[in-house]
Amino acid sequence: MRPLLVLRPEPGAAATLARAVAAGWQAIAAPIFKIVPVPWAAPDPADHDALMLTSANAVRQAGDELHLYRHLPVYAVGEATAVAAIDAGLADVRAGSDDVTALVGLMAKDGIARPLHLAGRDHHVPADMSVTIARRIVYTADPVAELPAAARAALARDAIALIHSPRASSIFAALLGAAGIDSSAISIAAISEAAAIGNWKAVAIAATPDDSALLAAAARLCEKG
Repeated sequence: MRPLLVLRPEPGAAATLARAVAAGWQAIAAPIFKIVPVPWAAPDPADHDALMLTSANAVRQAGDELHLYRHLPVYAVGEATAVAAIDAGLADVRAGSDDVTALVGLMAKDGIARPLHLAGRDHHVPADMSVTIARRIVYTADPVAELPAAARAALARDAIALIHSPRASSIFAALLGAAGIDSSAISIAAISEAAAIGNWKAVAIAATPDDSALLAAAARLCEKG
């Protein structure tokens, strides 16, 4: 079985690595982003009727101000974000799918009109604008300066790179180019069609946007040889 290259930032990298190892893969973590908190001004909780979270990193990087909103219902994209919110002491947490637009639809259905969205600087804007969303940027994912040595070593062994976002795909391609590596020689398993942008040797798309499906996509690439 070919090795897997995990590019997402910590702590997500460690979680994906653990799932891959448990599934029998030889996985190597080489994050190409570093999560950095961004100072933010917390708006009056009375101005909002829900807290919208689309990343577990927003929970981890928001700081003490997060607890100003602990009385509000929390709408979280995906199980990992919901678990992070619960671990942070937020009580009324409602986990939606991994789709931001679907989460907005769920809030609208529940009568939410003025949610506060804590997000990263690079975030998805929902297609559904049926609710008025106020947004505060609480973290940024800064790309590393050069392709990590662990990534170079894994790719020399024909590793399959796991791509968790469109931005990761473009940054990875740029780092490869700077390192003198042709992206068309690299195989990737991508979390979505949008995350598969670029010129790659082979691509497999996860059936659903989660690590289990992503690992299954990587396995399909191995079967193809």
